[in-house]
Amino acid sequence: MCSNDIKTSKMAPCQSEIHIAEPHEYRKYSEYDLKVDAEQDDKAVEIKLCSLARPHMMAFHCSWWGFFVAFFIWFAISPLLGEIRDDLNLSDQAIWTSSIASVAGTIFTRLILGPACDKWGARIPMAVVLVLCSIPTACTGLVNSSIGLSILRLLIGCAGGTFVMCQYWSSRMFAKEVVGTASALVGGWGNLGGGVTQLVVGAGLFPLFKVIFNGDASKAWRTVSIVPALLALITGVMIYKISDDCPKGNFADLKRHGSMQERSATSFFRQGCCNINTWILFLQYACCFGTELTMYNAGALYFKDQFDLNTESAAAIASIFGWLNLFARGLGGYCSDKASARYGMRGRLWVQTGCLLAMGAFVLYFAQTTSLTSAILAMVLFSLFVQASEGSTYGIVPYVDPPTTGAIAGIVGAGGNTGAVCFSIGFRQLDYKNAFAIMGFATLATAFISVFILIKGHAGMCCGKDEHQQQTITEEIFTPYNAQGRKRGLNPTHVTGDGDSSSESSSVDEEDVDDRVNNEYLDQDHSATSSSSNSSGGTGLGVSNFGTISPILEEEDDDDEDDDDAINDSSIQDEKKDDADPRENRK
Repeated sequence: MCSNDIKTSKMAPCQSEIHIAEPHEYRKYSEYDLKVDAEQDDKAVEIKLCSLARPHMMAFHCSWWGFFVAFFIWFAISPLLGEIRDDLNLSDQAIWTSSIASVAGTIFTRLILGPACDKWGARIPMAVVLVLCSIPTACTGLVNSSIGLSILRLLIGCAGGTFVMCQYWSSRMFAKEVVGTASALVGGWGNLGGGVTQLVVGAGLFPLFKVIFNGDASKAWRTVSIVPALLALITGVMIYKISDDCPKGNFADLKRHGSMQERSATSFFRQGCCNINTWILFLQYACCFGTELTMYNAGALYFKDQFDLNTESAAAIASIFGWLNLFARGLGGYCSDKASARYGMRGRLWVQTGCLLAMGAFVLYFAQTTSLTSAILAMVLFSLFVQASEGSTYGIVPYVDPPTTGAIAGIVGAGGNTGAVCFSIGFRQLDYKNAFAIMGFATLATAFISVFILIKGHAGMCCGKDEHQQQTITEEIFTPYNAQGRKRGLNPTHVTGDGDSSSESSSVDEEDVDDRVNNEYLDQDHSATSSSSNSSGGTGLGVSNFGTISPILEEEDDDDEDDDDAINDSSIQDEKKDDADPRENRK
């Protein structure tokens, strides 16, 4: 009698007419430094901030550092805009036009990079974008007109697309228990680059370069951007060399070993676009992240113009807004995870709504301030909730439609830049007070549309309930590759053309489980799509769209479970001819 151990994937030698093939699943690493959940494709269930162990924590640190550097080069020119305006004799409208261009280009970049992450992973797109954007950053000193400034900032702004890779990477490496916190931390620490660049470039490097050039401010601003350009180039190459796409290795290796399904980037984008929840989050992120981007462009100018400060002082004060990213965005993700642990998706939605309401209120208060002290205090308060809102938003994103997380992250991320464009137009045409008022009221309005977020299998803000079985499918099983399905010998390439997985009743008796598994496997060569009706309250079973296996009913008897291990097509047919009931043989 044969005895198989599915958990250890080892098979005792035996003689049998049925040859059971031992499945081989590719893994780059035989063990991990972090605790992982095998049912979630070896995603980590903990975060060790002081660790650089591959693959999880190295990817964590590469994602936030890459995004940090992207922000650093993206807004390195912002604290210098006052000097550029005076040196080139530009109008305020011309300066704001360049700021609009710097965030507008990122809208399309993020839309493209989302599906790219789903297809190639986050590592390669992150490296490519950083290396390419380092080139226009180094060319800052060649600007001599308003048109040249706008084109330059448009090209540099493409670096903001690294946010998509940053968020996608964390969702690939960390399990549902900590993914909100991980996504918020990498996003927040990356956004910190916007505040650091205000301080380092505006109050550090620029004065230093003025000293080097004997007080010549024109030569100083034209050469200072070479430093962030070199940093971006080195970071891009480093990320490509030292990190991994996912816990089990790089996407290319997984596809080569048959552990991951090949799929076009456009199909990911199309599926993500068709989800209404994506667009609700798009609007909410337009207000919170759009506000942050606008403040990076407007902060130094606002304090310089309103309170008659010099460039160095205004840049130092404006940098406070970005420095709160050190903890504020992570705090939003942490609160989202904690609320989810207790109240499910409803908890995440309430945290999201509360942060947006508080943010809108403090923006309106900031618009009314007349003294420098009160303005700084108000800026700190609304910055806190701006970044907490961003963290809570991306605590929801991985649940909207897990197979297309990259596409959805890209669309929602593009919402932030869309909001920045709209707010920047307001600042270009209106005075500061009215522009901030529009920003605040828009945020309050989007806070209330959280009631319309209804994610399949999860509770809404005011109605519905979390369904445990559906959460199991979407949060644990529905991923680019799946160990559980492969162990059962099912072909991961059996997918439907429209994204619907084949389904069966969840109330099937134990005696029918093997027959259903065998039939699904045998039918895969005859049809690209197969489906059967769901019974009331049943959960979708079978093969999913992204080359993954939806959960199959587990038999309680360990002996009965053994024979379900990876059976090839010919073995199944032989089994059906020689013995109609394999359970009797086992007994």
